[in-house]
Amino acid sequence: QVQLVESGGGLVQPGGSLRLSCAASGNIFSMSNMAWYRQATGKQRELVALTTSSGGTNYGDFVKGRFTISRDNAKKTVYLQMNSLEPEDTAAYYCRLLAPLGHVYWGQGTQVTVSS
Repeated sequence: QVQLVESGGGLVQPGGSLRLSCAASGNIFSMSNMAWYRQATGKQRELVALTTSSGGTNYGDFVKGRFTISRDNAKKTVYLQMNSLEPEDTAAYYCRLLAPLGHVYWGQGTQVTVSS
């Protein structure tokens, strides 16, 4: 069983930065694709960024170079560095692990609020 624990959310002013972290338990992290999703109130959950087990990355169109996903396999942790935050980035951010055999695990979410 895999558990994912996110941290790093909070309140930030427009233009500010936050770094989210997601720590995984178990021993499949390095073989798994990791992703960050977000869900704003009243909206569908959407992909923010993903990183594959081989280190490839992909981002949602709205990111526009502002966010960077990275992973540390030794620490079994995936990060999301978010810069130039906008009020539209306000959402609950969720970490997702896609295991090699197809199982999907989600974290409990961390709230990001961008407001002056």
